[in-house]
Amino acid sequence: MASALERSGVVRDEKTGELMLPATQRPDGTWRKPRRVKDGYIPQEEVPVYETKGTQWLKSIPDHPIGLSPADVTKMRAAKAGNAQEPEQTAASKSAKKNAKRKEKRKQQQVSGNKDIGSLADSVSQVKLSTEKQAAQDTENLSKEDIEKKLKKLRKKLRHTEELEEKIDKGEIKNPEKEQLEKVQNKQKLIEEIEDLELELED
Repeated sequence: MASALERSGVVRDEKTGELMLPATQRPDGTWRKPRRVKDGYIPQEEVPVYETKGTQWLKSIPDHPIGLSPADVTKMRAAKAGNAQEPEQTAASKSAKKNAKRKEKRKQQQVSGNKDIGSLADSVSQVKLSTEKQAAQDTENLSKEDIEKKLKKLRKKLRHTEELEEKIDKGEIKNPEKEQLEKVQNKQKLIEEIEDLELELED
């Protein structure tokens, strides 16, 4: 059997008689210089790992009751190995169950979210319809004097809107505010409202 020195590649120099680690090539192609080593040199990979007294004592404790027959010892060790694998399997199955539950919850949340959006859209459309109906009823219930008053207000509003639109078109108002732009955009609605009220008056 080769000694530790021989295994690590240590050679004795014929001229000086000293122990030497011969030159070795690095992965990049360069060479390491030969190194002199002392008697009793132990290669790094063969140096035993330091263990505390506590670790040594734990390792020295037998893993089976003293006096147990070798056949029973092997059975006990096999049973221990089987039990060690079982928790891994149960842990895997538990995590799979948890993941399945999470997926199910997400699906339910998505479905309920879609239902909520649908119901919200329905409620918004119902509110719009009810407000439109209410507005129609209000105009029907108005007297001629009230309609004329409302017409006067709306016409005044329309005049202001047209003036604002003209100023924006001419460039007098270079950076119109959001409210001003909204007023101009609502011009057509104003015209329609005025026309509806005028028809009411004619009737």
